[in-house]
Amino acid sequence: MLKRTLFLAKATLLGSCLLASQALLAAEFTLGSPSIKPESTLTLDQVFNGFGCTGKNISPALNWRGAPEGTKSFALTVYDPDAPTGSGWWHWVVYNLPANTQSLPAGAGTVEGKDLPAGAAQGRTDFGTTGFGGACPPEGDKPHRYIFTLYALKVEKLEIPEGATAALIGYMINANRIDKASFTAYYSR
Repeated sequence: MLKRTLFLAKATLLGSCLLASQALLAAEFTLGSPSIKPESTLTLDQVFNGFGCTGKNISPALNWRGAPEGTKSFALTVYDPDAPTGSGWWHWVVYNLPANTQSLPAGAGTVEGKDLPAGAAQGRTDFGTTGFGGACPPEGDKPHRYIFTLYALKVEKLEIPEGATAALIGYMINANRIDKASFTAYYSR
């Protein structure tokens, strides 16, 4: 009888642990891409076309899951901390993505943003325009890191002034952040 009771107690504990593990896995906020694996090298699709680079300048498809409770919108940034500027380089800034958004198709980052969800907006990048600006590190430089980050926000809409810099938008994103998910890819030439 004691063996059976201990067995049932262990089975119950194991079952509880498995359920808790599944809940934690389900709740994990993650960002991914079908075309860019974490820690991989960007392809010519995600390389800028200009400044001496000859890529296709196409924003990658992105998808996410596990948004935290209370998420009312999302923001997305692509940032290169290795750019020789002293402050890095903002390659893409998207905000006011509706809370029911779970993905962006490849090419959504055009200047017009026609494939972004209704209500979403793009901020000015360090290329001086809106829309996705692909990788274009200096020739011969070490591989640069391109950090794709999705932020879950506690507000439905960020009130961003017209022509705001990526740094100001980043400030507003972080002031309203619940959580974030990211991955890094690399590129050099």
